[in-house]
Formats: sequence, structure tokens, C-alpha cells
Amino acid sequence: MSTNLKEIPAQIIPIIAKLKRYIPLIAVLISASLYGFLILSVNSLTATEPSEAAVLEKLQAVKRPKIDQDAINKIKSLEDSNIQVQSLFNQARNNPFQE
Repeated sequence: MSTNLKEIPAQIIPIIAKLKRYIPLIAVLISASLYGFLILSVNSLTATEPSEAAVLEKLQAVKRPKIDQDAINKIKSLEDSNIQVQSLFNQARNNPFQE
């Protein structure tokens, strides 16, 4: 089955003419398959969870804030010395969601 290069366009033209009728269907099928592929790949990427080693590594990298005991004592002494601030603190403790 040897074909000449000059005969190939003559053989392809009737095939293209028959396929023109199905171009919208082919375009919809290609679009739907791409959309489906994207949905499946996004779903697989969102479902993955980090390993325990990665979680522990991130937890160890986080620096926890430390409050100095002198600062705590100073805040308590300021709270005790000012009546208005003391009532504000007590009110906030009793109802933290009220402004």
C-alpha cells in the first residue's frame, strides 16, 4: 500500500467533508473531557493530607510566645490600682461578647 504524497490531500478532503457535520459534537466531547479531567485532578489534590512528619516539622518551627512573669505582675498591679480599669476587666470577663 504505497501512497504518493500528492494523493494524501485528495484522500483527506472527503473525510474532512464528512466530519464537518460532527465538529460541534467533537468540540463538546473534548470540552467535557477536559472539564472532567480538571475536576478529578483538583479533587485528588484537595484530598491529600500532609504526613505526620511534615506536621511535626511545622509545629517545631513555630515559636510559641512567652510572657514574662514581671509583665504579668505589672499588669496585675496596674489593674488593682485603677478602679475604672478593674471594673472594665471584670465586665469583660463576665460578658466578653458585649461591647
